Amino acid sequence: MSSYAGPVRPMHTPAAAVTCRRATTLAELATNRQIRQQVFVLEQGMFADSDLDDHDDDGSAICILGYCDDVVAGTVRLYELDARAGLWQGDRLAVLSQFRTSGVGSPLVRCAVATAGSLGGRVMVAHIQLPNVRFFTRLGWAPVGEREIYAGRPHQQMRIPLPDERQGAALVEAMARGTTSSA
Repeated sequence: MSSYAGPVRPMHTPAAAVTCRRATTLAELATNRQIRQQVFVLEQGMFADSDLDDHDDDGSAICILGYCDDVVAGTVRLYELDARAGLWQGDRLAVLSQFRTSGVGSPLVRCAVATAGSLGGRVMVAHIQLPNVRFFTRLGWAPVGEREIYAGRPHQQMRIPLPDERQGAALVEAMARGTTSSA
């Protein structure tokens, strides 16, 4: 006689090696746009045809790609809102469905925060979809104000203080090597 103890799990599943680095080539920037198209237009239906906006068109956005075992798994973008105040916006965090349990989301967010800090930013804000507020809170973000409608859906604005330039640069470099996933 045996009793069912639940699903069989391997004794040890090696974690994916996650790295994050800035998209700089035309191919990398195209990959960023393809991931966003897949997630925000095709899967979530947040945008009818495209999520691209002026920040993509004018080149003010910095795009970061996240890799799991050297395979592109997700992206995030950031841009400066107010240079005098050191205020940056993070947005368009998108992870491909097959990688959503691979641990690439946190490093992408941390890399965006570190990147903005490395460029002299002091604070980053973001409009977070309500189901993701807890995720961002665990990463050190704090809610600001009341819920809002952003891109036609309920969101919570959140903010996080940024590391100084030296710390941010060191974290960006370490994340590109895959030697750290925290900021």
